[in-house]
Amino acid sequence: MQIDLIAGARPNFMKIAPIIDAIKAQQNKGRSISFRLVHTGQHYDKKMSGDFFDELGIPQPDVNLGAGGGTQAEQTAKIMIGYEKLLFEKGTDLCLVVGDVTSTMACAIVAKKLNVKVAHVEAGIRSGDLTMPEEINRMVTDSITDYFFTTSKVANRNLLQLGIPENRIFFVGNTMIDTLLKKKDDFQKPDVWEEVGLKEAKYIVMTLHRPGNVDEEEKLKIMIETIVLQSQGMPIIFPVHPRTQQVLDRLGIKAPNFNSIPPLGYLAFNFLVKNAKVVITDSGGITEETTVLGVPCMTLRDNTERPETITQGTNELIGTLPENLKPAFEKLFAGNWKKGSIPEKWDGKAAKRIIEHLIELG
Repeated sequence: MQIDLIAGARPNFMKIAPIIDAIKAQQNKGRSISFRLVHTGQHYDKKMSGDFFDELGIPQPDVNLGAGGGTQAEQTAKIMIGYEKLLFEKGTDLCLVVGDVTSTMACAIVAKKLNVKVAHVEAGIRSGDLTMPEEINRMVTDSITDYFFTTSKVANRNLLQLGIPENRIFFVGNTMIDTLLKKKDDFQKPDVWEEVGLKEAKYIVMTLHRPGNVDEEEKLKIMIETIVLQSQGMPIIFPVHPRTQQVLDRLGIKAPNFNSIPPLGYLAFNFLVKNAKVVITDSGGITEETTVLGVPCMTLRDNTERPETITQGTNELIGTLPENLKPAFEKLFAGNWKKGSIPEKWDGKAAKRIIEHLIELG
């Protein structure tokens, strides 16, 4: 069996890495299974180059489609044209896509039109928010997928409600957590630790990237100023994309405890997360990591596609109104934040289960 592993954005590689390990483990047992790692080129940054692949133990991609930037439509078209050409040149038995980025949807469509089976890792998650491009990607991908690998029973229910036959849905766990647990002992202290004089559970990590939070400049300014006001003087570490840094520079946000820094590699960023007092984010994946690491998390969104991080984990949905932050911080500093627990099958063995299922399916 030949499997195309599709990755296009940084979180995809964290989900793909353990799948590569699981395939290699089966190869060592004499199984006839191989993979072709296809990087669509959807995102490129220096942290995604050599260091990032080395950190995660990922081989260099077999193919880079070089899709680059552009609008949603332009990027989708470039990926589809590139992947179709690749399949014409050399086909595959299965196209395995992960997550919910443009590459996920684009390659699934191309594969399905060429009668290649599609497997979706992280299938069935839904936010119900059609203003999110990721939600469209999830819906389209799941509508043409053959094999659904899910991270939670909530995702299973979502798929069953769509009429997906139960024998095509496999509750396997979370491959992003496979990577987290494997690499936890290798986390690396970043330079900012010494530069700012950080201490365990005595600082705040913040990440914001969704357009609704970072593109409306006045809203972003009020949000950050509120976080600074409620932080009790704790250092705030904000690894920030260069585009968002330009916005911060224009806004002139300055406070003694506010530190915006360039993006970090996987091992350095998760060292900060693991040791933080709280993480404030609008990312879905980070809420999964904080849940497993037992770190309080405030999500600056009105919805989430990962409800298990709230019902079972350490995450709370704060919303997008700055006034919601004050009671959340009061609960945090009073020591009343929930402890949380680790969701079922988030045990580091999700990728192993996925590959075992695929071998059985033939």
